[in-house]
Amino acid sequence: MIEPHVPAPPGASPPWRSQSGHGGAPAGGTGGPLRLPVRPGVGRFLVLAGVFVCAACGLVYELELVALASYLIGDSVTQASVVLSVMVFAMGLGSLAAKRLRPHAALGFGAIEAALALVGGSSALAMYAAFAWTGDWGGLWAGGSRYLLVAFSLAIGLLIGAEVPLLMELIQRIRRQDAGCAVADLFAADYVGALVGGLAFPFLLLPWLGQLTSALLTGTVNALIGGALVLGLFRHDLSHRARWLLLITNLAVLGLLATAAVHVDDFERAARRAVYGQDVRVALHTDIQEVVLTGGTHGRPLSLFLDGRLRVSARDGHRYHHALVHTAMNAGPHARVLVLGGGDGLAAREVLRHDGVRRVDVVELDPGVVRLARRDPALSSLNGHAYDDARVRVFTEDPFTWLRDASPTTTYDYDVVISDLPDPGITASTKFYSQEFYGLAREVLADDGRLVVHAGPVSSRAHDFWTVDATLRAAGLRTTAYRVPAAPGHGFVLATPPDARPPVTDLRGGATLLGDADRVRGLPPSTLVNPRYAD
Repeated sequence: MIEPHVPAPPGASPPWRSQSGHGGAPAGGTGGPLRLPVRPGVGRFLVLAGVFVCAACGLVYELELVALASYLIGDSVTQASVVLSVMVFAMGLGSLAAKRLRPHAALGFGAIEAALALVGGSSALAMYAAFAWTGDWGGLWAGGSRYLLVAFSLAIGLLIGAEVPLLMELIQRIRRQDAGCAVADLFAADYVGALVGGLAFPFLLLPWLGQLTSALLTGTVNALIGGALVLGLFRHDLSHRARWLLLITNLAVLGLLATAAVHVDDFERAARRAVYGQDVRVALHTDIQEVVLTGGTHGRPLSLFLDGRLRVSARDGHRYHHALVHTAMNAGPHARVLVLGGGDGLAAREVLRHDGVRRVDVVELDPGVVRLARRDPALSSLNGHAYDDARVRVFTEDPFTWLRDASPTTTYDYDVVISDLPDPGITASTKFYSQEFYGLAREVLADDGRLVVHAGPVSSRAHDFWTVDATLRAAGLRTTAYRVPAAPGHGFVLATPPDARPPVTDLRGGATLLGDADRVRGLPPSTLVNPRYAD
């Protein structure tokens, strides 16, 4: 509790002047007067600057957990909700626990910052290592990864929450002021720092350094600022033993983070081999996702992974693309074809095998995938050098945005629209499986055109598959569902305008029709504001 201000009697020394001549103030809480190497105004500014930097670091840890969890587990909405709710809860617990540290506010704050730097800086490495060497995409790992995510969110939240009471104590002991003004100043620095950290992560740290190095660098900054603030500004508030203990602790934390940073590339290569196998040939981070190519040389089959999910496999990819493309192409005219997604070029390859194709437009969100499909010898050979064909045009933009812009202005309609996009259960792809998206796709279809949609595995995600079917019907399209029985059991839906003649379904790739007996009934359509797909 802050004591009321009592004016000094005439002739008395100013209240901020200690006997040693250094800045200090009577305790605003439970501690004694502080001796500062600078004037109180400068000291207060330095504390608020430290609050600013520490808040930026805290938000980077938070966003890094969300990003990595979304990559490893999937469904960014769920992971963001878990991280945010657990961290806010833990911050409250940390604030309560920090009350016991108020008599030793400087030492407590220094220890908390060292722990936060170590836990937050190493969190990405720990989660990625656990995923690479102990788990896979499903089964027990999905639950285990969430436990690890909760553990890191809880630990980081506790430490961040403990900062505020201790910083408030230190600020009040530097220069006692009204509690409301002190809280306002502290929170202003905290929120502005959070803004800087929130913008720095997606626009600077992640694209330039990646997730692992970004977390390590943030931990290093956190340790440096916390240690410098306590050992520099509040060193007179610490015993000789406490100063040395805090110094050694911070040096140890910085040493661990620096060692990890030096070996982060080796670690990432080893972890990537543990995840993808020993024949990783290309691994790159585009502005959109992580792209990994394995095999493709010395007789090893090529595989393409996007954010850890297998998108192309030379072993059985022909079944998928035959069922996706040829069923729609054989059902009617196919002079003008639109491929949504399919940046690997394999859908375009199958389209170009049909006589009478005059134009193929490919709309792919990630230009990095298109560049790889053009330039990588193994992948460009697999796609038959489709992008070298003069009939193929590539648009590197969001398919939803492209359809919305093209619908009212296009001077031609497509005979076939092929939706070769990631599974609907992935949050980032949910809008591509919405009623609004299919409504836009219908607008660019010819009167007797066909829209074919990759709707995910039927057996393991029946709810999602039949939600795609229900959503297409809600968009005013007539549907025919079919699947490829071989693992992983890809399912597809062929849709036509209601006034078009029913397509003659010439199934390819070993596909079989799905009837009413297979249908999951009563499912509502998925929309932008009410997505219906599971994580």
